[in-house]
Amino acid sequence: MITLFGQSYQWNAPEILLLGGAALVLLILLVLILRAAARASSTAEPLLREVSWLSSRVQTLNDGQERLAGGLHHVSEAQAVSQTAMLQVMEQRLADVQRQMTEALHGTSTRTARSLGELQQRLETIDKAQANIEKLSGNVLSLQDILSNKQTRGAFGEIQLHDIVQKALPKDAYTMQATLANGRRADCLIHLPNPPGPIVIDAKFPLEAYEALRRADTPRLAQEAAQAMRQAVRAHIRAISERYILEGETADGALMFLPSEAVYAELHANFPDLVREGFAAKVWIVSPTTCMATLNTMRAVLKDARMREQAGAIRKELSLLYADVERLGTRVENLDRHFGQAAKDIEEIKISSDKATKRARRLDNFDFEELAPDTPAKVIGAAE
Repeated sequence: MITLFGQSYQWNAPEILLLGGAALVLLILLVLILRAAARASSTAEPLLREVSWLSSRVQTLNDGQERLAGGLHHVSEAQAVSQTAMLQVMEQRLADVQRQMTEALHGTSTRTARSLGELQQRLETIDKAQANIEKLSGNVLSLQDILSNKQTRGAFGEIQLHDIVQKALPKDAYTMQATLANGRRADCLIHLPNPPGPIVIDAKFPLEAYEALRRADTPRLAQEAAQAMRQAVRAHIRAISERYILEGETADGALMFLPSEAVYAELHANFPDLVREGFAAKVWIVSPTTCMATLNTMRAVLKDARMREQAGAIRKELSLLYADVERLGTRVENLDRHFGQAAKDIEEIKISSDKATKRARRLDNFDFEELAPDTPAKVIGAAE
């Protein structure tokens, strides 16, 4: 790009040289024509001067064109170098961008794969939880089926009672489904010593009355359900008192086991009169938690009774243990005496060894003068 006389032109170097040559040829032709005209007429002198001035200006223009051509060549070379450097910079930046994009894509793919793996693990966990929920729902339905039948509900209470008793007491301390003298069969008979004597635990589950009480949404239904609950619990208390409290055979009380903490809490919260009636009839109502606590107390009573029964055997074992301890003391004294004698013998052996070492050293150094005046007693002592 070249700016001349306020105008911008974009020429290459060959075009500029060609234009300069054409201008020079035109100038020469013009000079020849003017000279020929000057010969013909003297009036052409001003024109010649003008042509001469124009020639000088054309020469100046040619010089400027040459300098301009050199400058354009230098500018073109600088532009080529700049373009090369710019291309290198662009290639480097493109390579950096490509590397960064590759790293970013690799990192993104890695994180995506890790996230997919974690998502798969969570989905597997959810599937397992769903399977457990389905299994649990099936178990709940089975439990509802069990509790809906009186016989199976009674078996459920007996199984729970057996599990609690088995964990709390030794096997020889109770009997499940024990038959009493009146022909009645108790769910569990605890063999406690007298007093108080064997005590019966019978499982009862007034589920229908409790569910009716929970479903009651009007005062009338609530009153009817409460009355049904009182009748059911009173009937259980009466049956246990009449069947499982036998004078001379069992304790003067019995336990009614409720396999539901909710029913037990409902009785103590809203039916304290039933609990007092049970106390009066010597029938104590227990839940799984309170039954475990009661059985732990019974285990302590059984342990104390068995320790009293084995008191003689314990005294005999203690006497034998005392004799063994005395015998051990005697043997330790004998061993200590032997150790003392052995220590004395070792000390005498060390003395004899020291004497023998000294005499051997004298013989090795030919100290016969020191050995000559020895008395027979000393010789005898050296031989020890």
